[in-house]
Amino acid sequence: MAVVNIRGVDHYYEWIAQSEELGKKPVLAFIHGWGGSARYWRTTAEALSDRFDCLLYDMRGFGRSPLPTSSLSLSYELEEYAEDFAILLDSLGIEQIYLNAHSMGASVATFFLNLYPEKVRRAVLTCSGIFEYDEKAFAAFYKFGAYVVKWRYRWFLKVPFADRAFMARFLHRSIPKRERYAFLEDYLLADFDAALGTIFTCVSKKAVDVMPQEFARLQVPTLLVSGEKDIIIPAEMGLQAAALNEKIEYLEIPKTAHFPMLEAPETYLQNVRAFLLS
Repeated sequence: MAVVNIRGVDHYYEWIAQSEELGKKPVLAFIHGWGGSARYWRTTAEALSDRFDCLLYDMRGFGRSPLPTSSLSLSYELEEYAEDFAILLDSLGIEQIYLNAHSMGASVATFFLNLYPEKVRRAVLTCSGIFEYDEKAFAAFYKFGAYVVKWRYRWFLKVPFADRAFMARFLHRSIPKRERYAFLEDYLLADFDAALGTIFTCVSKKAVDVMPQEFARLQVPTLLVSGEKDIIIPAEMGLQAAALNEKIEYLEIPKTAHFPMLEAPETYLQNVRAFLLS
């Protein structure tokens, strides 16, 4: 398993490429969302590997990048995760990339784009947007979030149709069972501190105040993709974010929810490919 140590945490990464020698094609890096791992990006990366060397990695505390038993001085702020990603690229000797990021990962990517605009040629933000602050709704979300993060058990994977029930809130169309199972497994194995900490940083008064400014500051040509039926980050939130900056193109994919790359892969790939190669 390929890992690189970033500020005390071993980060898993892998390459998906058609040629045996890396470096002959431009690099397309992927960032996953909350509770997941790079595993759900594999089919997208495989489809795009004809034109790109695709870099997948698991963020700190998720997937195959577990936190060490010793305490860390790092926070779970999105900016910190953007710095982790910058260190990963530096460690691998990568100077410039194309970027595709999803959900929480898209927020991390937005910070990265503004911190290091010279490192990215084009970016895709999948299922991202801006929230309005509602103190009572946020408080209820934190309470519910803490509950679902605390009560996670490995045996749930053996419950019949557990993967289907768990993913129902994220999907409008069916996706392969292996994809549903992989996301459920990643969610159950995510580090408690990372899972809970990023809930508080992704959905917060700070994020509500800061993210519109971050979208407005983007200098990198960006495609923002929303799922028409997404109830996690509704399409209108993506449209509002895109309206803040002429550098952002907006695409809404019909009859998809929070995983348009898996729910409508042909449509997603056609549009992403055209944007990245334009």
